[in-house]
Order: sequence, then structure tokens, then C-alpha cells
Amino acid sequence: MARKGLLLVYTGEGKGKTTASLGVTLRAVGRGLTVRYLQFIKSPERTYGEQIALRKLGVEMEQMGIGFTWTKTPEEHRTALAKAWTKTKAALQDESIDLLVLDELNNALAISKFPIDDVLPLTEIIEAIQQRPSTMHLVITGRSAHPALLAMADLVSTIDATKHYYDEGIPAVKGLEF
Repeated sequence: MARKGLLLVYTGEGKGKTTASLGVTLRAVGRGLTVRYLQFIKSPERTYGEQIALRKLGVEMEQMGIGFTWTKTPEEHRTALAKAWTKTKAALQDESIDLLVLDELNNALAISKFPIDDVLPLTEIIEAIQQRPSTMHLVITGRSAHPALLAMADLVSTIDATKHYYDEGIPAVKGLEF
């Protein structure tokens, strides 16, 4: 029986969405699958622990963003999102990829501080997901998943925020958050 590519969505307000996608990535690599990992918000100006680890495993991880929406101008973010969508469209058509992770795509689609529909068009995204190679597994992460993506998904996991040390004033911890 031919493998059917599945769509997995990790969303919610809690910490662990990217971590969940990294777990899937680790399993896929262990089983000999080809993985590509694209991050929509994180910037290549910073180095992340997951990037270092995946590089050691031979997984291409690319940060296509420029950081949080308040760190640059809306036009800089729009330009980065347009480039990210171009790369993502190509990856969604690449038959050599067994697992494609679109980390933080949900966050990008939920941006409301400036217009994004023309640079990250939801209808095109849905169409590209539907037309990806039939055996390609796809993981999408980030808060505020769009209802259309939730409806399309084969698996949706919502990560709740029950308790976090940020609330106690403890900043991001190297090795745990980055």
C-alpha cells in the first residue's frame, strides 16, 4: 500500500509546538526519511539549538523570518514573508522531501498588525498544501492556527499553557528555548 502524506498541526498558547515538530523530525530521520525544516518567524541572525542539532543529523533547517513583528518595520516583515512563501511553494512541490516542517506558519498567517494577505495568501497556501506530492508528510506549527488548516489536518494537537517559568520572571533558557 502506498504511503499517504499526512498533515499534522501543532497549535495553542503553550510551549512545545516546535518541540513536537522536532520530535517528528527526529523519528523521520531515524527511519531514513528526507526532511526539510522551514521557520517563518525566526531570523538567521540568531543561532538556535535545534538548528545546530539538525545540522549534525543532515537536516536542512532554514530561518526565513526576521524575528518578532515588533523588531522590524512592517515592510521588512512583508518582504521576508514573501520570500518565505516563494521558498515554501517550491518545497511543497519537491518530490524528494518526505517530511516538510513549516514551523511558525500559523504565527505568520495570524499577523494582524500589518497586511499579509498579498505576500502570504491563504488560498494559495491551501491549494499548495492540497497539491503537494501525495506521499509528503507536512507539519505546521504555531499559535492561532487558521480554521481552514485545522479542517484540512489529519492530526491537530493543541498545546495549552498551564504554567510557565516566564510568569515567574525567568527569561528564556539556553538549551530549553533556543
